[in-house]
Amino acid sequence: MIKGLPSEWGTCFRTVGFTDWTLGLACWKDTVALGLGSGDIITLDRITGSQTAIFSGHTGWVETLTFSSDGRSLVSGSDDTTIMLWDVQTGGVIKIFHGHTGWVCSVSISADNTTIASGSDDSTIRLWDILTGECCHIMKQQGQVQCIAFSPVDPQHFLSASSSEVQQWGIDGQQINPTYEGSYVAFSLDGTQFITCQGATIVVQNTGSGVILTKFRIPSGDSCCCCCFSPDGRCVAVAVKSIIYVWDITSPEPLLIETFVGHTRQINTLVFSSPSSLISSSHERSVKFWQIGTQSPDPVVTHLQSTPLASALIKSITLQDGTAVSSDLDGVVKIWDISTGICKTHFETPAKNPDWSDIRWIDTRLIFVWYVDQKIHIWDVGQEKLLQKVMITWSDIQDIRISGDGSNIFCLHPDYMGAWSTWTGEKMCEMGLKDTGGTKSLIIDGSRVWVYSHIWEPQGWDFGAPGPSPVPLVTMGSLHFSETRVWDVGLSRIIDTINRKVVFQLGGRFLKPVDVQLDGWYLLTRYQSGEVLILDFNHVFL
Repeated sequence: MIKGLPSEWGTCFRTVGFTDWTLGLACWKDTVALGLGSGDIITLDRITGSQTAIFSGHTGWVETLTFSSDGRSLVSGSDDTTIMLWDVQTGGVIKIFHGHTGWVCSVSISADNTTIASGSDDSTIRLWDILTGECCHIMKQQGQVQCIAFSPVDPQHFLSASSSEVQQWGIDGQQINPTYEGSYVAFSLDGTQFITCQGATIVVQNTGSGVILTKFRIPSGDSCCCCCFSPDGRCVAVAVKSIIYVWDITSPEPLLIETFVGHTRQINTLVFSSPSSLISSSHERSVKFWQIGTQSPDPVVTHLQSTPLASALIKSITLQDGTAVSSDLDGVVKIWDISTGICKTHFETPAKNPDWSDIRWIDTRLIFVWYVDQKIHIWDVGQEKLLQKVMITWSDIQDIRISGDGSNIFCLHPDYMGAWSTWTGEKMCEMGLKDTGGTKSLIIDGSRVWVYSHIWEPQGWDFGAPGPSPVPLVTMGSLHFSETRVWDVGLSRIIDTINRKVVFQLGGRFLKPVDVQLDGWYLLTRYQSGEVLILDFNHVFL
């Protein structure tokens, strides 16, 4: 640590601007998560500042964020009173936690990744079991619970801060004495120290004994907004209104080594991203990256949209072996990296403004089908070759899908469901449907296909069963999705019909998808906006 640097050193080296309020902030290795006023969460690359993904689901401001210790999960708290657990790689919602009656101010996750602690404007602290989604304990605290912090090394212990006091708690919901003064609290990375903000005084204490190790005052005399330890425990950063101060606490007397000036409005969140760098978010709709001890007279300024701009409307999407493939109204087929949402490559096809379409990998061939002008077109994307063009006498088509093994093309009419051979174009069979009312859709699971409606029970057939004709499936009002689970799929939620619990609830602008697809252990939905949501079910039943 370089000591005694003048305060004009250590300037901002990157500013990322947004069109929305920037609120909660969290960092894990090179991934930065940021909560927005729109209810979205975006992730940024810590090195470049570029946007890498967007998570949508909250309907209110995302006030607080925290990563799990392994970086695989992200927990968010919002003004909509909910807490969400996200899969960082896929952007899928693992669980939604309901119970608070006020906006969620702070969230923290235990070191063993089994428990979430949340503090709210409703003056309560809640402990949540991540596996079950249940609220284990509810504790009352005087006033708004502004800050929650689990010990980084002890999953049985956490601290909470209201406007005037810091309390210690056990995982059993019992308070541990004593109580300290303070309106904000944070642990050191090794868990041996914690810091409290007591107005303009910052106090560092030993976690085990509570003994005060050092204290210092903010030069301006104003109260602290938030504070944090550097990863190596040598420094403490404090945000006061729009200014950041950094102290070296390794000396007998703490030494103020940096004063960062650059924000124009109050700082919301402050985190160390390395022993010598900080990231801050502010009400001025920006995130700033700071470097301790390095001059940067011309900081890089990047402007990001709060949501990605969609191109042509996505008409179909499928997910196989970790690769997402989509097609749009312009006939463009795209292959996507599901961890970032970035298009890796794309192909042009003759399909223009198709009524319905679907796409699937069949062995090593990427087959694209679309319906327009009463014809099914079957296209080999790699060879850029039309394999078949099949005339359909039906005038009202509601959906088209390729079977899981790629052998059949299923086409849906309000009164019928027909199957055609992918390779010959020959019509295999036509199945009558039991009710003509309501909007219908096709859902594929391997060789099995269901016709799903919201006003009558699904009808299903197994086209892979022995015999000349597909075998009708007994659905019992549900959809068979795997060997161990049976699912009831609606436009807004999925219910595990074994225990009748909702395992996934769509929300926010993702409340009404155009259709729902189940593919292996993934759920896919697409929207009129052109956006796609992919949910990884591997995390639902851990």
